[in-house]
Amino acid sequence: MASNLESVLDRRSLRRMAGARSFERGEEYFADGQVGALVEHQGTIAAKVQGTRPYRVKLWVENGELGFLCTCPVGADGAFCKHCVAAGLTWIEGRNPVTHGKSLSKPALTMQDVRSHLATLDKGTLADMLVDQAMEDDRLRQRLLMKVARKGPKGFDVATYRRAIDEAVDAGDFVDYRDAYDYAQGIEEAVDSVEELLKDGHATEVIELAEHALESVEDAIELVDDSDGHMGGILERLQEIHRKACKKAKPDPETLARRLFEWELRTDWDTFYGAAKTYADVLGEKGLAVYRKLAEAEWAKVPALGSGRDDSQKYGKRSRITHIMETLAGLAGDVEALVAIKQRDLSSAYSYLQIAETLKGAGMHDLALEWAERGVKAFPVRTDGRLREFLAREYHRLKRHDEAMALIWTEYMESPALDRYRILKAHADRIGLWNPWREKALEHLRETIAKAKGGRKDDGWGRYVAVDHSDFVRIFLWEKDMDAAWREAHAGGCSDGLWMDLAGKREKDHPEDVLPIYQRQIERTLNRKNNQAYREAVALLRKIRGLTGRVGDETRFTRYLASVRATHKPKRNFMKLLDGEFETSR
Repeated sequence: MASNLESVLDRRSLRRMAGARSFERGEEYFADGQVGALVEHQGTIAAKVQGTRPYRVKLWVENGELGFLCTCPVGADGAFCKHCVAAGLTWIEGRNPVTHGKSLSKPALTMQDVRSHLATLDKGTLADMLVDQAMEDDRLRQRLLMKVARKGPKGFDVATYRRAIDEAVDAGDFVDYRDAYDYAQGIEEAVDSVEELLKDGHATEVIELAEHALESVEDAIELVDDSDGHMGGILERLQEIHRKACKKAKPDPETLARRLFEWELRTDWDTFYGAAKTYADVLGEKGLAVYRKLAEAEWAKVPALGSGRDDSQKYGKRSRITHIMETLAGLAGDVEALVAIKQRDLSSAYSYLQIAETLKGAGMHDLALEWAERGVKAFPVRTDGRLREFLAREYHRLKRHDEAMALIWTEYMESPALDRYRILKAHADRIGLWNPWREKALEHLRETIAKAKGGRKDDGWGRYVAVDHSDFVRIFLWEKDMDAAWREAHAGGCSDGLWMDLAGKREKDHPEDVLPIYQRQIERTLNRKNNQAYREAVALLRKIRGLTGRVGDETRFTRYLASVRATHKPKRNFMKLLDGEFETSR
């Protein structure tokens, strides 16, 4: 097994899997002695690496490739992190003891030695050792208790499983991002044990336990930084286990229907979302009848909404009962019922679009057209662009091209930017008239910018930015007219990101033109005053060095680098990076 590790684990493979930056950080962790408790057993390396907190790393061979696991957030996302690099380097250097001026001796004892020793002990001694460890390790203790509760001398004990779920979910305090992966893993272990019960014929008990776990996890989510979605994944898995258990146990369909409906209606986490469809084979006619009766009674309480009206529960309970009713209508294949449900809320242009799309999908083109026209009439200004597009496509289908183009032109005039420019082109191309529409669109954009010159506009994200020629630059870049994009940027300015995009596309043929752009970007980058910014600035300096070499003026870079050093001398970390990267240029 060791030879398998030797075939895939070396410095080159670590660099390839981690990338240059993570490999460099891993080297630092290794050199600083951050790796501890490294052991190798049966082809698997295990170690503890001290980062922001201690993280557990495992490395092994799988299908001829290096397998890996780390409990850090990066590792939880499936990436080969700096902690894996540090553990791998420690293992490599342990096998080649004299490197980097220090000697690393192989451990006198290995896990195989430990296993051989344990095999000589009697069962009572081993049991005592395991129990002693379980008293210190909550997760191990719960695993052992559930194993006994599953097949112990007292028979199956559901209460032990409920307690294990409660202990796994109850963190006692807010779980921050760094701890979220470990916390979720503890819950996953309890869920694993619940799922295993299906093999033993305990499907009825699994239904109870899955529902208990779902409720516990729902209550806990708000106390967890679940940025990586671990808790959402647990909810999905528990629902799948619940459905499998219901298929096996075949519980009373009417009782199940009531529980599912009440849960779907009250939850904030989409638990049992669309249950009428996903559980249709379990509920059968009787269960679905109960589900429908409950839904219709709740639906009767929902008020109709028109333009300008709103409902405080629109994105909560109202949204959920609407989806339940739509699911039931979909199961019945009743298009008219589906449209009637959607008609209950006509407070937005999007509502009309949904109805029109539903009718068109059912082949009712005339009715779809009618609803789309009603929507545009109800919301004539800054309506949903998708509704205008839908209606324009229908007009094209009916050869009513002038009406289609008038709609799309209105859409463009409200916000003349690249996304709507592209939509305008798509519709103009259908009738072979893009050239005149293009001239009209560019002229309107120029007039709009001229009127707003010196002012500020919404960038579409709720932020107000200075009016410049960014929209022209985006359009010409999309059209691959680099010269026109360059002229507009110089004539009226554009965003920093667009300047960098232009520079990247222009540097091959016009290196002299882009040097000032990269120099300006270096100053903006350094103003962020953090290590990531310093690394980005060094990368830009490398690019500038290459460009000055291409224009035949390498001394120009030497002078520029000296000026950067003088200006930013107080930034010590940046100075260290410069010394390492440009030592010969000093």
